[in-house]
Amino acid sequence: MQTFNPISSRKIIESKIVHKSPILHPLARFVTEEAVALLFNISIEKIYKITCLRYVVHVHGLKISRFVSYADFPPILNVTFPKPIDFYYWHKRWKKKPAQHFWQKFYIHQFEKAFSAAELLDWTNLVTKVKSLFTNSVLETLREAAAKQQNFRKLSLV
Repeated sequence: MQTFNPISSRKIIESKIVHKSPILHPLARFVTEEAVALLFNISIEKIYKITCLRYVVHVHGLKISRFVSYADFPPILNVTFPKPIDFYYWHKRWKKKPAQHFWQKFYIHQFEKAFSAAELLDWTNLVTKVKSLFTNSVLETLREAAAKQQNFRKLSLV
């Protein structure tokens, strides 16, 4: 019986993210192709280029050319954890355009594609760090999604 190895199944591809500003925005570390694809409901292959400018991100893809605020991108694993200044940017942006439903969708997607229980725990810990940004209903939905994935993992191990 052959086992699935998530590391060997990943493709190495050239990044579509280009930094054009000599000054990197503090939230630029959270910009990913995957987040852009989820934000615009398109596949990663349909994204031509993601240009990180000084104050905004320009997304250019098939039938899409839009500017996006850095504060629309949720925190991710494997980069510096959110800092107090990050929360300032998120609160300021969310007063104009709330992004918590996209963040909910993003984190549920991350829970579902987590390769291990440890990775799932890392994602839930990250959500816990930024829980002050969410309404109670969004938090409850995220808790349920994480618990569902945790239970699914337990069943698949039996």
